[in-house]
Amino acid sequence: METGTNHQIISSILDNDFYKFTMQHAAIKQFPFAKASYIFINRGKHEYPEGFAEALRAAVDEMAKLKLTKAEKNFLQTTCPYLDPTYLDFLQGYHYDPSEVSIKQEGTNLEVSIEGFWYRTILWEVPLMSMICELYYKLTGLERNTADKVIETTRTKIENYKKLGITIAEFGTRRRHSYDVHQLVVETLKKYGEGSFIGTSNVHLAMKYNTKPIGTHAHEWFMFHAAKYGFKMANSTGLEHWVDTYRGDLGIALTDTYTSKVFFEQFDKKFAKLFDGVRHDSGDPLDFADMTIAHYRKFNIDPLSKTIIFSDGLNPEKVERIATYCKGKIGMSFGIGTDFTNDVGLPALNIVIKMKQALPEGGHWTDVVKLSDEPKKHTGTPEMIDLAQRLLDIPTT
Repeated sequence: METGTNHQIISSILDNDFYKFTMQHAAIKQFPFAKASYIFINRGKHEYPEGFAEALRAAVDEMAKLKLTKAEKNFLQTTCPYLDPTYLDFLQGYHYDPSEVSIKQEGTNLEVSIEGFWYRTILWEVPLMSMICELYYKLTGLERNTADKVIETTRTKIENYKKLGITIAEFGTRRRHSYDVHQLVVETLKKYGEGSFIGTSNVHLAMKYNTKPIGTHAHEWFMFHAAKYGFKMANSTGLEHWVDTYRGDLGIALTDTYTSKVFFEQFDKKFAKLFDGVRHDSGDPLDFADMTIAHYRKFNIDPLSKTIIFSDGLNPEKVERIATYCKGKIGMSFGIGTDFTNDVGLPALNIVIKMKQALPEGGHWTDVVKLSDEPKKHTGTPEMIDLAQRLLDIPTT
C-alpha cells in the first residue's frame, strides 16, 4: 500500500466506524443482492473552495489501494468473535470501488452520491465524511489549535467525566478535524481516561491504542428494512435480523429511525429482555430517559440492568446534566463525537451522508426516510416523509 501521497487521507481500511463493519457483515448474510444509494447533505450550508471536488475525487481514488492486513484481520478475529470467519475472509479480499462514488461541484456547492450493492457501498459514508472535513480545513487554510492544546482540552474533558463516575466512548470519526487530531484525542483518552474511557467507534484506532471497538447498527439498517418490509414492519424485522445475525451480541438498539415512540411500541418484552439497552440519538435526552425507564418497568425489567447509550451532540455540560438525572435510575454510557475530535478552535462542519434509496432483491428502487425525534433532522423526500408519518400515526407538527 502506498503511503505519503498528496491525495491519501485514509491509510487503513479499518479507519471507519465499527457499526459499518457489523452492518456489512449482517447485510452480506441477510441481503447479499440488495442495492443502495446514498446522498451527501450539507446541513450547515458550508461553502467549498474552488477545486474541492477534484481534491476529494483524488482522495476517493486512493481508497482503492486499501487492503485489510493480516494484523488487522487477526485483531478482528480476536476482538470480535461474533464476526464469521467467512466475513473476515471477504473483508480481506474487499477493496473500495471509486466508481461507486459520484462527486460534482458548482461554484461553492458540493454534491456527492454513492450507489451500488449495499454490502459494498455501506463502507463509504464514514471515510467520505472524514475526508470532506479534512480537505475542507486544509483547502480553506484554517489553522487549528496546537497539538498541545488538543491534548490539554481532551485531558480536561476526560478527567471531568471520570469525576462524574461515568463511562465514555469516542464516536468522532465522521466529523473529525483530521486524522492527526483524531489520533491525538484517542491517545489522550487512553492515557488519562482509565476507568472512564471504554473504547472508540474507530476500528483502526481501537487496534492502534489497544482499546475496544464500539458500535452496533445505524439508521440505514432500519431504513433498508422499511424499503423491503414497509414502515410498520421496519423496526421489528430490523431487530429480528440483527438477533438472527448476532445471537445476543452487539445488543444496543437504535431507537429513532421512525421516532422513539414508534420504536418502543414494537420493542416488546422479548426484545426488551434480549437487547442490553438502547441508543439515544435525537430529541430531549431526559424525556427519552423517562420513556425508556417506563418501558422497562412496564415489563417488570429493572432499568438498572439495562443501558442507555447517549450519543446526540454531547458536550461536557450536556453530559453532566444527563448523568445527574439518570444516576440511580438506569444504566448509562456516553458516545461523544465531534466535541472530542473537532474541538480545535474552528467551527465544526454540520454534514451527513444518508441512505437515499434502497433496492431489495426482487423489489424496485424505493425512497427511504429517517423520522428523527428532532423533526429538523428528518431526511427523505417530502412525499415519502408524509407517507411514513401517516402510516405510523406520527404527528406532523
